[in-house]
Amino acid sequence: MNIKVRLAIMNFLQFFIWGAWLISIGRYLGANLGFTGAQIGAVFSTLGIASLFMPALFGIVADKWISAQRVLGFCHLAGAAALMWASTVKDPTVFFWVMLVNSMFYMPTIALNNTVSYIILEQRGYQVVDAFPPIRTLGTVGFIVAMWIVDLTGWKDTNVQLIFSAVSSCILGVYALTLPNCPPAGSKKSSNWVTALGLNAFVLFKDRKMLFFFLFAMFLGGALQISNAFGGSFLGSFSGSYPDSFVVKHEILTLSISQISESLFILAIPFFLHRFGIKKVMLISIFAWVLRFGLFGIGDPDTGLIFLILSMIIYGMAFDFFNVSGSLFVEKEAPTAIRASAQGLFMFMTNGVGAMIGGYASGLVVDHFTNTEMVNGTSMRVTDWSSAWFCFAGYALFLGIIFPLLFKYKHVPDNKARISH
Repeated sequence: MNIKVRLAIMNFLQFFIWGAWLISIGRYLGANLGFTGAQIGAVFSTLGIASLFMPALFGIVADKWISAQRVLGFCHLAGAAALMWASTVKDPTVFFWVMLVNSMFYMPTIALNNTVSYIILEQRGYQVVDAFPPIRTLGTVGFIVAMWIVDLTGWKDTNVQLIFSAVSSCILGVYALTLPNCPPAGSKKSSNWVTALGLNAFVLFKDRKMLFFFLFAMFLGGALQISNAFGGSFLGSFSGSYPDSFVVKHEILTLSISQISESLFILAIPFFLHRFGIKKVMLISIFAWVLRFGLFGIGDPDTGLIFLILSMIIYGMAFDFFNVSGSLFVEKEAPTAIRASAQGLFMFMTNGVGAMIGGYASGLVVDHFTNTEMVNGTSMRVTDWSSAWFCFAGYALFLGIIFPLLFKYKHVPDNKARISH
């Protein structure tokens, strides 16, 4: 089989595993297991906690001692076991710890997946910049396909989504072990622990511009977790008012419009970065988050359906213009000697600290707007979702106001340059 096809399958499965539960787990935990908003937010914070240190640790293992594809395979097999265990847990505290174990093994695989792809492509003589992006696109496709399967089968309401993800993770774990060898560099790299863990990139904080960039990257990383944690629960909350609505019956499929939008907006990034610069692109992203949350606040599956759809479409701009553009900005601004560490710092601030704060804080906000009410003689937790989304929109708006005041950056338009992505 062509090696590009094999790598495309790997990337497809890599994000298929995540898409099988990331968007739908909030509804299962809230509606079926009765978790509070804070408890659901805590589950999503495990992604951030794990991202603080696990990618760096497994990166060291792959760099120095064990072939990258074997580390990737081991992580997915261990993650499969944790997901299978999670499918049997109903206690919020135990579920948190089990999902933390899963996150500790899954989050490193995102970087390992890229590392394996890069090494194998280079071994076969391909130009990575040209060959990898189409392969990586299959990852987004895999995420979307998993969402659709979980929605259309009805697994979004049950623990089967976790079992489905576990089986997929097991398949990829075995598959990764069959890939061409990606040997560690071993003793060819001599570095201290500070360099190995990427901590030398913190020197960038001495630059006021980079300090504020990373701080706002952290706050925007928190915004992403809000959508992941509560988007499905929000759309599912309309089941009493609009039980026959397609949006209510297939809220996960509806939310997949966000991922489709994401795959399209990435194509616009080179133009916007060269024409407007990172400061304006980040501002566009921040105000896209304002619209993302605000439109959710006024939308509904009936007369407000257009607002829900627009929110899904805008998500692509909100996510890509921050995540992908931010990574490219770091690549450009960081000294050559610490570029890899700087990328690790960007992930640490967004997927680590930002995700952890966003997971906990958003859960507390949802709990604040949730009350116990009697519905048809049954005590139920009812959330004022409009108020919650407007609160999140206000948070993003505040960032949009202070960002241009604190982040000082002068852009020189370059209409001829091209950025590969």
